[in-house]
Parts: sequence; C-alpha cells; structure tokens
Amino acid sequence: MHRFYLPPTECKTATVTLTDREAHHALHVLRLQRGDEVTVLNGAGDEFLCTVADAAKKTVQLTVIKKTSHPSLPAGITLLQALPKGKLMDSIVQKATELGVGRIIPLLTERVVAHVDNESAAHKVEKWRQAGIEAIKQCGSPWLPEIETPQAPKEFLARKETFDLPLVASLQANASNAGIYFQEFKKRNNRIPKSVCIWVGPEGDFTPEEYGFIAASGALPINLGPLVLRVDTATVASLAVLNHELNS
Repeated sequence: MHRFYLPPTECKTATVTLTDREAHHALHVLRLQRGDEVTVLNGAGDEFLCTVADAAKKTVQLTVIKKTSHPSLPAGITLLQALPKGKLMDSIVQKATELGVGRIIPLLTERVVAHVDNESAAHKVEKWRQAGIEAIKQCGSPWLPEIETPQAPKEFLARKETFDLPLVASLQANASNAGIYFQEFKKRNNRIPKSVCIWVGPEGDFTPEEYGFIAASGALPINLGPLVLRVDTATVASLAVLNHELNS
C-alpha cells in the first residue's frame, strides 16, 4: 500500500489533505483515484488507513478509516554523527531512520571539511528531514527522527545529557565488542538500556583531543572490526549492532 507523510498537526480530523510534494506524488506519479486506499504516517507513532475521497489538480482529500498508534521504540537512540563530505549525510539519515534512530545530531568536528553557517544549516536540516520522511514512507516506520542543527561536540557535551549506555565508534586499542557492554548493562540493571547514544567520527576519525573529552563524558569505545570503514559504513554498522542488541 502507498504511504504518505503528514505532520501530526495535520492529522487531527477525520479528513486529511495531501498538498505540495505529497499531492504531486499521489496525483502525477501514482495516479491515485477516488476509493483507493493509502496509509498516512505522522512521524510521531501514528498510522492512518485512509481512502481517497477526492483528487483535485493540486490536492488530495483523504478520509481516515482507522488510526493505529504504535508504541515507542524499545530504546531512544541518539546518533552523534560527524558531517561527511558531499551528500553522504542524506544517505546516513535515510539508513539511520530505517534502523530506528530517534534523534540525529550532526557534528562539526575539527576534521569536518563541510562549511556550515546559520543560513546553510537551516537548509541542510530541512533537506535531511526530507530524507528521513522519504525513509519512513519507504520502510513503514511511524517514527520520524528529530534532526538538530549542526554543532561542535563540546556544544553538545555542555548540555550534560545522560544516557543509559553512551558509546563511541573507535579505532582505539581498548575498544570492545558492543555486545559486551550490553551484556554488562543487562547484568547490572536486569533490563535493556532505555537510552543509547553512539558517536561516529569523520574521515580521519576524531582528533585525540576530541576523543579524549568524548571518552571523559562516559562514552565507551566499540570496535567495528579490523578494517577501517568509510564514515557511512561505520554508521550503518554501529546502528545495526545497536538494533540487534536492543531487539534481541
């Protein structure tokens, strides 16, 4: 069944309306007709089964037949991702969405080459958010990740957020298999972590200074194997491990 996205504020009545990009896709790509059934996701845990009530030139009116509210993900995963070069961040957001990340915080580390000012940051965040929307429509997830404005690692750490299990993808010799940390946490607390964060560095990794203050914040180093992975590969590998441990 075809899926569409509408923000929660537009999903409060028995009739909802597709406009702009979503309406164009419904009308001119899928060529939906009156009576066709579709699914609408609001990115906040709700899924709506709808029928097409009316298809105009620029809008599509949908009648809600059934609303299904999905429980929150088993743990809140925060991805602290150093900005890669080019358009790789779009792909990272897409894969992170598919792998159940709840929040993505782009990092401006010392070795990040992308230049981001206030104006371009807002544009980039909206572009990444659209990549997340396309991902939930593709995979069927009712949860859209929150994407924050790019910031330096020290800016994030100054917020003093705490996580049940903070991790950092690392090339350091003292890095361990992530499963060991999960096992130790379960043994101590008799439950899985309710909040997890994973730091992933840029090409060339975090600088020694950056790694030092990330580790000092409590992040535990995880090993992704003997090979040096590309940034996007390291992110997917890290999130796949977290997904496995949290759903096993």
